[in-house]
Amino acid sequence: MSLSEELGRLGALHNSGVLSDDEFAHAKARVLGGAPDVQAPALLAINALRRSRTDRWLGGVCGGIARVTGVDSWIWRLLFALLTLCAGAGVLVYLLMWILIPADPLIPAQAPGQAQAG
Repeated sequence: MSLSEELGRLGALHNSGVLSDDEFAHAKARVLGGAPDVQAPALLAINALRRSRTDRWLGGVCGGIARVTGVDSWIWRLLFALLTLCAGAGVLVYLLMWILIPADPLIPAQAPGQAQAG
């Protein structure tokens, strides 16, 4: 659907009373690229999920989830342990996340005596 067709459709919805003035303005701004999508923060959090290289016991899954959610990693470890008691579901979910979630990128070690830029 072209930009003009999308704007025409939004205008028709606004004229028929389906969209309020605020909803119409927000939708028009989104179509024109001026407003971010409402789902963007959730998608950004999911895309930011990486296995931790520093806060890890096994694969760093709980440390990575803790960093994104703001909940301590020991709580996530306890949750996975409790899920393991439910027919091994915790182990299965942890293994899948270990396989599917990429690890934090390696940060090269800084040479001794070398000053950091910035």
